[in-house]
Amino acid sequence: MSVQFSGSTRANILEAMSQKQYDVLIIGGGITGAGIALDAVTRGLKVALVEMQDFAGGTSSRSTKLVHGGLRYLKQFEINVVAEVGREREIVYRNGPHVTTPEWMLLPIHEGGTFGRFTTSIGLRVYDFLARVKKEERRTMLSASDTLEKEPLIKQDGLKGGGYYVEYRTDDARLTIEVLKAAGEAGADIINYTKAETFLYDSARKVNGLMVKDTLSDQCYTIQGKKIVNAAGPWVDDIRGKDFSKNNKQLRLTKGVHIVIDQSIFPLKQSVYFDTPDKRMVFAIPRDGKTYVGTTDTFYDQDIQHPRMTAADREYLVNAIHYMFPNVAISEDDVESSWAGVRPLIYEEGKDPSEISRKDEIWESESGLITIAGGKLTGYRKMAENVVDLIANRLAATDEMTFKPCQTIHYPISGGNIGHYEDFVNKKSKEALQYGLTEVEGNKLAKKYGANVDHLFQYAMETDGRLPPFVYAQLIYSIEHEMVVKPVDFFIRRTGSLYFDIHWVHEWKNQVVEVMQERMNWTVEEAELMKKELEQELHYAVSPQD
Repeated sequence: MSVQFSGSTRANILEAMSQKQYDVLIIGGGITGAGIALDAVTRGLKVALVEMQDFAGGTSSRSTKLVHGGLRYLKQFEINVVAEVGREREIVYRNGPHVTTPEWMLLPIHEGGTFGRFTTSIGLRVYDFLARVKKEERRTMLSASDTLEKEPLIKQDGLKGGGYYVEYRTDDARLTIEVLKAAGEAGADIINYTKAETFLYDSARKVNGLMVKDTLSDQCYTIQGKKIVNAAGPWVDDIRGKDFSKNNKQLRLTKGVHIVIDQSIFPLKQSVYFDTPDKRMVFAIPRDGKTYVGTTDTFYDQDIQHPRMTAADREYLVNAIHYMFPNVAISEDDVESSWAGVRPLIYEEGKDPSEISRKDEIWESESGLITIAGGKLTGYRKMAENVVDLIANRLAATDEMTFKPCQTIHYPISGGNIGHYEDFVNKKSKEALQYGLTEVEGNKLAKKYGANVDHLFQYAMETDGRLPPFVYAQLIYSIEHEMVVKPVDFFIRRTGSLYFDIHWVHEWKNQVVEVMQERMNWTVEEAELMKKELEQELHYAVSPQD
């Protein structure tokens, strides 16, 4: 694997990028920008990508963590959205089975609820058809007793039955990083903590580059690109504001909050998609000994970079749990962790947050700046294909360049080329014993890192004793192959542990900072700043915003 994705050589990468001429320069290292980078580089374009935070630092690490087929959009008659994202989720799963897992979802049907038994049955059947769901994953309808057998904690009053269908669970941040690594392995130059400051223009006032700032060193560089793509998610309008040409399209941001509770308190055994008292729909999903519940959906106009759970958000979700799972005795103090994400939606006047379409749109400014906004995690690959089709057409017209057609339908993301998933995981679980790891640890690493797990096995043998092999292997791999430069990158985006195993973060945070300090040559003051930033994130995850 290329050192072009190493946190240790990050400054050298940025210096080299300033010396090159790119066909396409992408602003934004979330799932949308990642998908565009992979699509473009595999067609033969020279690609650069800059991200002002860590990769997936915005919306792409703060979703419900489902690559889902968009059942909710049937309710809004967005047939094309359901059809496209339903088909795309199968492609996402095929190309990255280590980060996407089929997950049966229970939709309980109660008297007076959002979905009746007949409409649920018809809706799920239409959903199966539109999304081309494979035979073994098609929906079944359950009686009330069958529904309770699947999940005994569900409210029994007024229960009429349930729908049972398949969604796909993912780790959104790891999906993003694996797509970026695949792009890097194919030749794209990718860098984090690099902020787009100013556009550069040619004599015809067409955008042809960027002045960027390395936010870790405050040093500025220029990067040249024939076409520039604004894939900045919630910051799309900020980026457009730096360009002289505007249009009347506008984003409306909404905030979604999820809370995490230990299974000892909320022992959910089955993922559930359920009604709330205000007729919204919320997910409750078991994962790694925890249950997480979300999401809220409220308009948001505050700090985009640090959205947080408020006391009202927490109360809303706890009340939703009490409503659907009346025998689960949880209080707000039982919330172990939380995350809040901001969704960038195309503004539609007069619609409330849950009604605004999740469809994506692409538009070009007079300067030639291409902007992609809206859309869903599930549809990232198709969105990227549409953007790169446009770029290829523009470059063909001006530079007489020709490129391959889209390659990503059958292109494994990094770690995804593993053959039969269960056989691979079983084999690697046993192999782990040779490297000082347990079989359980090997199982976890194989599931998380896929075909890249051999790198981690090698690192596991190199630990100096401050960190156990399981922790050390993940830390060093994330620095050398996933451009981790801060402890928060490791604990939030690369491992997800700050959300799903916050006690693990507390257990190893000091040793992780110590190892990183040596490896990254931090001063004592720099190490203290890194610790402080991590402590702040730990506080934000648990404590509501005032």
